[in-house]
Amino acid sequence: MNEAAADLAARADLLAAWHDYLAHSRRRSPHTVTAYVATAARLIDALGARDWATLARLDPAGLRHHLAQRRAQGLSQTSTARELAALRGFLVFAQERAGKAHPVAPRLRGPRVKRGLPRPVTPDEAINLAEDVAENAAQDWIGARDKAVLLLLYGAGLRIAEALSLNGADWPLGERLVLTGKGNKQRMVPILPVVRDAVADYVAQCPWPLDRKEALFRGAKGGALRAGIVQKAVAKARIGLGLPDSATPHALRHSFATHLLGAGADLRSLQELLGHASLSSTQIYTKVDAAVLLDVYRHAHPRGD
Repeated sequence: MNEAAADLAARADLLAAWHDYLAHSRRRSPHTVTAYVATAARLIDALGARDWATLARLDPAGLRHHLAQRRAQGLSQTSTARELAALRGFLVFAQERAGKAHPVAPRLRGPRVKRGLPRPVTPDEAINLAEDVAENAAQDWIGARDKAVLLLLYGAGLRIAEALSLNGADWPLGERLVLTGKGNKQRMVPILPVVRDAVADYVAQCPWPLDRKEALFRGAKGGALRAGIVQKAVAKARIGLGLPDSATPHALRHSFATHLLGAGADLRSLQELLGHASLSSTQIYTKVDAAVLLDVYRHAHPRGD
């Protein structure tokens, strides 16, 4: 085998290992795996790396230089932030493969991302977020609990406070759930089978007895689960997934609304599902949906730039 062929084979081995880790060990969606492998490939080519040791030695200055080059190629602030998060995970993986005792990603602050309209996550990202939180939980039942909560937000459009206000009397969940939201306004929301299954999986594993007057979702010591615990788990998971800081539990509710609107739901129905007191609160999602469409146009249309 000549030198060029050996280099190509070594590059392919690095990317294959990263691909297998994401697809099988981390069980990421095909879309996420493709994006993460492409991000890693660009770094490998920029460094001319052909072994894990070379990648493991990359310091913050080297990573900053690589990202600066990507920005010069036209990468947006938001995409740069996502690429940085993806590379952090890849470099930790590289350090592990190189045998480093205490793998740690290079410390590098990401670019500031302008906050604007609520930015929804994609369906794949929503599911990946819930699954990643579950996989990285300290105990299996805690992972099942957090996944169930997040699927209630994305699959039923609940506020996190509404999900955590459920008690034993609400179990078992049926096809519909009656909630009391802000201003004591009641509404009825449909519960998808995948959401019911996730909650059932949590209930089956929960070590605490289910009491009609006690919270359905329990903390590690048996008390009512606090929103901050779920928010902290999501904040940790989104780093590994390369999602922006805007990917919060509340963003899953925004995504529920945006995806329904994009699929043809009318504003009045959406208002009822979300529990908004006025239609004006719901109309923001027409702007969100337009922003998503514009983003697709800019990336797909040959004149989009």
